[in-house]
Amino acid sequence: MPQVTSSALSFRFCCLFCSFGWLNCLGVFQSYYQTNQLSDHTPSIIAWIASLDFFVMLLPGPMVGFVYDNHGPKYLLLFGTFFHLSGLMMASVCTEYWQFILAQGICSPLGLNCIFQAGTSIIQTWFLKKRGISYGIMVAGSGLGGIIFPIMTSHLIPRIGFVWTMRTFGFMILGLMGIAIITVRSRLPPKPRAFALRVFLDPFKDSKCLLLTISSFFFFLGLFISINFIEVQALANDMSIRLAGYLLAILNTAGILGIIIPGALADKVGKFNMQSLWCLVAGIIVLGFGLPASSNAAFITFAAFYGFASGALVSLPPAEIAHIPKVDQIDRPSRRLIGNPIAGAIVSQNHGKYWVLNVFSGVMLMAGASMFVLTRTYMAEWRLLAKV
Repeated sequence: MPQVTSSALSFRFCCLFCSFGWLNCLGVFQSYYQTNQLSDHTPSIIAWIASLDFFVMLLPGPMVGFVYDNHGPKYLLLFGTFFHLSGLMMASVCTEYWQFILAQGICSPLGLNCIFQAGTSIIQTWFLKKRGISYGIMVAGSGLGGIIFPIMTSHLIPRIGFVWTMRTFGFMILGLMGIAIITVRSRLPPKPRAFALRVFLDPFKDSKCLLLTISSFFFFLGLFISINFIEVQALANDMSIRLAGYLLAILNTAGILGIIIPGALADKVGKFNMQSLWCLVAGIIVLGFGLPASSNAAFITFAAFYGFASGALVSLPPAEIAHIPKVDQIDRPSRRLIGNPIAGAIVSQNHGKYWVLNVFSGVMLMAGASMFVLTRTYMAEWRLLAKV
């Protein structure tokens, strides 16, 4: 069993590299589009591309979960690979805003949802006691993708141009997903169930699930703002383009440790306890480091600290969701991620100044932390020192 589960994690690592790893590098495109193809659009308008990426990826979650329950991961991986690659290849030749919306904001993330859910859903069929660390190791693939994709972008675009850079990403993802399609398996056979609308509504009747959804809404609202805008914020403070291109790589490098270490600790002290702690820490880092940042050293420090904290926040929710209902009844509610366009509008209204953006992000993370404290206390039946 250890060899099987180890290889299972390794190949699901590819799924997270190609899905959430891609999302972790979207800040590179915010910066690039603002100075190139979409330079005549405001940061808020451009930010809708990344926000749609997150929204469309998460929106069909319940339906994708239904397909997984009935057919397993294979068809989801095939469908997801096709749409993700189609979106990237179309984005490589886009010149108009609406084209980027369709290709990168809608087509690609439809595939990402299938890849992500196929990769994460089967973990719960292999692990029970060590779910925190197992999710952490697998989700570390997203951190690795967030390191490699931004560095490749900064080096490839000046040499081969935007078109072939996007195509290079597509070919690399095709190879990795080919491995995943061949190797990814669920330990348990599919359990077909009839389609019923109430199946998708029942989780919201569970007070625990509802509290977790509200908590996640607030912290996701603030979580990705710094990831999406850290590069353009650093460029606005006179950081060189080459050095700014490494900020997301630094952030995601620290994020790998942030994914694995808190995931391991969560198995010992409780998943909700760790989520509450790191959501609070992330808010403090944004307000304490991101808000006053103006020098190269300050932005690099902020990227490293925030990467660690945000890595913990991304890796823990799947294990938390699995902790609430039975394993075979899990459906993940979609989260409407509107934080990036709001942040972009804030920047435009403040004439290119980013301090209010950081205040908004930090406050939303603090609100999420408060809700997570309430959620874990409710889950623990109001016992303050309980492991939950």
